[in-house]
Amino acid sequence: MKRIVLIVLGAFLISAGWSCSSKTDSSEEKVTVDENQESDESDRPSPLEVKSGQINGKEFKVQYGSPAVKDRTIWGDLVPYDVVWRTGANEATFVELTQEMSIEGETLAPGKYSLFTIPKSSGTWTVIFNSDWDLEHGHFQYDEKNDVLRVEVSPVWESTIQERLSIDIEDPGLVVRWEKLKLPITIQ
Repeated sequence: MKRIVLIVLGAFLISAGWSCSSKTDSSEEKVTVDENQESDESDRPSPLEVKSGQINGKEFKVQYGSPAVKDRTIWGDLVPYDVVWRTGANEATFVELTQEMSIEGETLAPGKYSLFTIPKSSGTWTVIFNSDWDLEHGHFQYDEKNDVLRVEVSPVWESTIQERLSIDIEDPGLVVRWEKLKLPITIQ
């Protein structure tokens, strides 16, 4: 009987020690996994894109979250018409210019600006440059009183689908593509 009690007691102590050790290792592993997830941008459903280049010899940068179509109806559904859209995913898309530039014929001073768009079912779309560029939640924090420039741009509808949103520095300045949309913004 004494032997059985010692075996049960020993098993209990080993089990308790193993259980405590396992919990400690697990929580440390979780912290490590969480830290890696925060620092690894590739885990984002809409990857962060940063593009830099020159437009007419002037430095220009754009940063945005790149969502995918994923068999969804984009225009008029996921992105409603006549409502301010952050022109990307997650935090607000922003542009940075180091020198004064002309956007669709209007002057924009050097600086950082969030980039918003108002899609429309027909006609031109409104492209907005807003002085509050560091918005963690995109259009949910948008405030029209911080608009620096609003211009009208004609969208082009293409026959092929662009799965991921892209914003590229190319002729005529900045080109937004997503689903069948091509939105060329003239910048000089």
